[in-house]
Formats: sequence, structure tokens, C-alpha cells
Amino acid sequence: MHTHQLDDWTHDHVFNQDQQRAGEKRTLLIVALTAIMMVVEISTGLITGSMALLADGLHMASHTVALGITVLAYVISRRLASDRRFAFGVGKINSLAGFASAILLLGFALGMAIESIDRLFNPLAISFDQAIIVAVAGLVVNGFSAWVLMSTPHEHGHSHSHDGGHHHGHDHNLRAAYLHVLADALTSILAIVALLAGKYMGASWLDPVMGIVGALLVTRWSFGLLYETGKVLLDNQAGEHQLRELRVAIEGDSLDRVTDLHVWSIGHGIFSAEITIVSDIPQSPVHYKSLIPTNLKIAHVTIEVHRCTGH
Repeated sequence: MHTHQLDDWTHDHVFNQDQQRAGEKRTLLIVALTAIMMVVEISTGLITGSMALLADGLHMASHTVALGITVLAYVISRRLASDRRFAFGVGKINSLAGFASAILLLGFALGMAIESIDRLFNPLAISFDQAIIVAVAGLVVNGFSAWVLMSTPHEHGHSHSHDGGHHHGHDHNLRAAYLHVLADALTSILAIVALLAGKYMGASWLDPVMGIVGALLVTRWSFGLLYETGKVLLDNQAGEHQLRELRVAIEGDSLDRVTDLHVWSIGHGIFSAEITIVSDIPQSPVHYKSLIPTNLKIAHVTIEVHRCTGH
């Protein structure tokens, strides 16, 4: 058999990962804006003595690094898309970056909580006017950044969760960036509330308390992102509804029976499947592949067919 005759039976594992994602350029813009605001807030927080503002600036510092990881993940995915060392392509780099960003979020939340507790028992004088102005500016930048990322065109496939509900295979990398910016916006709001209360009500203790509240909320978001990305990285089985739809599509009214079925995510919006079929009158793998619904977004499938020999 000549090599060129095998071309129809071979394929790559790029799965469009070599194309620039909609979120890449937008995330790069957010990195630049976040870095600039980070320098302004940290400097002002140190000068004015505001823990809430300093926490917001340090929050932005961690996010500048995390968002940088996000951009790096996009670039690496494109450049390594055709690298055959990756068995199912580089789609999971996206989720890996999201997982790493969530870890950074947790680290920041812990640091912010520790520093805020210390300031609660060892308060410092705060220059409220300057701190409020910078905090408002930070909120405006964060609000704009969140809007830019939220309005990014979705590039996801449709699947189903284990409880039968709908689930969209979002770009975890983009979602991580969005959560970082949203957390920044939250700490900016908390900083503004604390500074206003301190200026007009003398409640300076609210400054470190808001830092603690912000740390708790950021921790909650981080665990949510860790859970979602962790499932992808550990090849979590697809939802029962998705498996049922695939099984019904293949078996139909025939005597074919699916005896082994594995479906897992290999990137945002794309899945891989391994299917074992037993039949009295087995068909070719090509026939069974043609029965797979396109809405399941299964980009890579391996089918094993056996003839039922009876007892």
C-alpha cells in the first residue's frame, strides 16, 4: 500500500487551536491597563496609609501576573498547536492557565486577609481624599476592563452537565481573566465604601474589614474556577445527558449496543470520545461516526466494533 493512499485515514490534532482566540488581544489590552493602575494604587496606598487601597493595588499586581499567564497561554497554544508531542492537541493549556490563575487568586486572598487582620489591630492614619480619588479611578478602569472581556464573542461548544442541565464549554482562560478583573472591581468598590465611611463617619476600622470581606469573596471565586478547570485537566467524564444522547444516536432502533463509552473535554468546546460497539450485524466505524450528533462537538473519536458471537 502506498503512503499517499493512507492520507484519508490520518488526521492532525490541531482542532483550530492554531487560530487566534477572540479573547487574546482584549486580554493583552487589559494587562496593560491593569499594570498602569497597579502602580498608581500601590503608590497611593503607601503614601496615604489606606489598607483597602493598598490591598486593591496588590490585588492588581497579582492579577497583572495572572493575566500575563492568560496571554502567554493563548500564544503557546497557537505556536504548539501542531506539535505531535501532545496526544490530543494543546486545548488543555487553556484550562491549565485558568487553574494557575485561580491558585494566584487564592494566594493573594490569603495575603490580603493576613494584612487586613494586622491593620485591624494596628490601625494607621489614612489620607482619605487622595485615596478615594485613586480608588474611584481604579473602579472605572476595572469596570471598563470587565466590559471589554464580557463583550468578547463566545467561542464555546454546547454540552450538558451531570444533573441534566445545560452547560457551555467556555474558554477557561478568558473566564479566569474576567474573574480577575471582576475581583479587582470588587476590591475597588470595597475600598471606596471603607474610605467614605472612614472620612465621613470616622469608621476607619472598615478599611481593614473590607479587605477581609474582599479576601473571602475572592477565595470563593477561586475555588469555583479551580473546580471547573480541574475537571478538564483530570479528564472528567462528560455529563449523563450528553452520554445518553450519544448512546441513543448510535444504537437507535438497531441491534447495535454501546458497551463502553468515554467522552471528555480536550479543550474549550471540543471533546474526544472512545466508543466500543457490539452488534450481530456490525457496520464500519465510518458508519457509526456519521451517527454522532454535531452539536456534541466531538472533534476526535475512536470506535471499536465487535461482532456478537452469542453463547
